[in-house]
Amino acid sequence: MADLLKTPLYDLHVSLGAKMVEFAGYAMPVQYAAGVMKEHLHTRAAAGLFDVSHMGQVILKADSFETVALALEGLIPVSVAALQPGRQRYGFFTDETGGILDDLMFANRGDHVFMVVNAACKAEDLAHMRAHLGGVEITEITDRALIALQGPEAEAALAALAPAVADMKFMDVLTTEMLGAEVWISRSGYTGEDGFEISIPEASAEEIARALLADDRVLPIGLGARDSLRLEAGLCLYGHDIDTSTSPVEAGLNWAIQKVRRTGGERAGGFPGADRILSELADGPSRLRVGLLPDGRAPMREGTALFADETAAEPVGHVTSGAFGPTLQAPMSMGYLPVTLGTPGTTVYGEVRGKRLPATVAELPFVPARFKR
Repeated sequence: MADLLKTPLYDLHVSLGAKMVEFAGYAMPVQYAAGVMKEHLHTRAAAGLFDVSHMGQVILKADSFETVALALEGLIPVSVAALQPGRQRYGFFTDETGGILDDLMFANRGDHVFMVVNAACKAEDLAHMRAHLGGVEITEITDRALIALQGPEAEAALAALAPAVADMKFMDVLTTEMLGAEVWISRSGYTGEDGFEISIPEASAEEIARALLADDRVLPIGLGARDSLRLEAGLCLYGHDIDTSTSPVEAGLNWAIQKVRRTGGERAGGFPGADRILSELADGPSRLRVGLLPDGRAPMREGTALFADETAAEPVGHVTSGAFGPTLQAPMSMGYLPVTLGTPGTTVYGEVRGKRLPATVAELPFVPARFKR
């Protein structure tokens, strides 16, 4: 752990008895004393607090929001210019082949864009933007922590310290004060539950985290439960379910590409890989990301080869994420299959320890989202 980067909440994790592991170059808590199963179920029932300070926080600024927005639309196939002040949206950088360089969240904060990118990609993302966003000032925020409070009791727990959050809807953003510190809050997260992500000045991070944890409804949650929660919610993990070998359409992220950026739209195309992505939007891709419910109790993990039947010589796809779902009380996986095999109810076979085991293609998400619309 000595050679790893540490978040502003590292000492808090250690004091709480967290098991620390390496993740994206950081020492991060994978679980606490309660264990992954209890942490997962507690988040679904009450509220869980996650340290996500390893993520990249970036501010993009120019002479106006519109200048930043139109420049950013040259790198992502998402409508930035139409995003209203105080609102956030999901997006992704694409490359010239239509693959995904990273996925991200970005918000309209009046005169600038605030963006959160993945920890493992932030250096490359910053370099990519600096190389291509002429006239835009790009600043990495390195003196703030980022935490997520997720679950049905998240609003009540957070509103006790920041009452204004009670009026926020899903994907709203807000700047307010908490225990004397200016915090940047979005009503969003990575669990499928209602909740918030909160950017906090580094000096106030532990005080605010401890204040939230003092609420009996809130438990600290590690990376283990974060992964099982996002998988139940059918959410992609960059570097696993999406990467430069997957297009947004193959990944089922069509919903994130607004009509204005599609063929016939006012600002159609103009982003890397547009020819492939727009073609797949119009005609469909050859393969799709799907949910899978393996028979039995054993998960089919990342890398498991998928076959059309028990005797097929060549695989037709592979698993990209797999775990046991504590809410489902069953194993679950996501992976890629040809469109012809991607219909829910179809049986395919995963090769696990030399045996072909059946799995049923399932609708995503496995657990319905509970966002506050």
